[in-house]
Amino acid sequence: MPTQFPTLNSESFRQQGSQLTLTFLGTGTSQGVPMIGCDCDVCRSPDPRDKRLRSSIYVETPDCAWVVDTGTDFRTQALRENIQKVDAVIFTHSHTDHIMGFDDLRRFSHARGSMPVYASAETMRDLARVFEFAFKGTYTIPGYLKPEPHVISGPFTLGSTIITPLPVPHGDSVINGYLFSRSDEKLVAYLSDCSAVPNAIVDLIAGVKVLIIDALRDKPHPTHLSVEQALAIAARVRPTESYFTHIAHELPQAAEARLPAGARIAYDGLKLSL
Repeated sequence: MPTQFPTLNSESFRQQGSQLTLTFLGTGTSQGVPMIGCDCDVCRSPDPRDKRLRSSIYVETPDCAWVVDTGTDFRTQALRENIQKVDAVIFTHSHTDHIMGFDDLRRFSHARGSMPVYASAETMRDLARVFEFAFKGTYTIPGYLKPEPHVISGPFTLGSTIITPLPVPHGDSVINGYLFSRSDEKLVAYLSDCSAVPNAIVDLIAGVKVLIIDALRDKPHPTHLSVEQALAIAARVRPTESYFTHIAHELPQAAEARLPAGARIAYDGLKLSL
């Protein structure tokens, strides 16, 4: 039986003229920016947009709200954005910078009775291993996290949003990005961690309104896209706008000025309404 979600304030979405609101909870790489023990120009930057927590997004629609990844900084991000409601969590993969805030979902889990968790089979196995106490129900004290596992094997829905997994290479691993569609319209493609984007995925997300894509730095990296590589993929996808995420301390926010029209560097707290 599909998970039921209480309806959000649909009137506010109609007034905004949007079907979906997306908040960048974090836009940084695994060590965040500033990086511990570093005094480079970006780590010492006075621009608040150069302060980056680990990559994650929060998505709201008239039907429900969900978070993609719960990194090390999830509690801080949820408090900063005053998040009051999470109906589900979706994971891209199980690297520590994407899962270690998982237990901070307990507040939202308690409010709704359980927390639907969507992940690939491999990622779900890792979550069940790392957070065994939650998945095995070792602690039944009220307020503890109660995961409701949903293994992703193809497109699924949250409310009226169709979520299509986008398998992409992340170095030697294959992880999931996601395409969010509503009313037969491709709204957002989220590819936070990838070292390439296969042709089949490019074709699937072609013409999406917003492409959010890994762009770690200018210098090539074995498990992440460079700025040049991300721009080349965006040119093939042809989105209305592209936003870079998973940014390292080698790439300042000021570098956005040299990007072509339609390409931007996302920053923590940025909100998009589509």
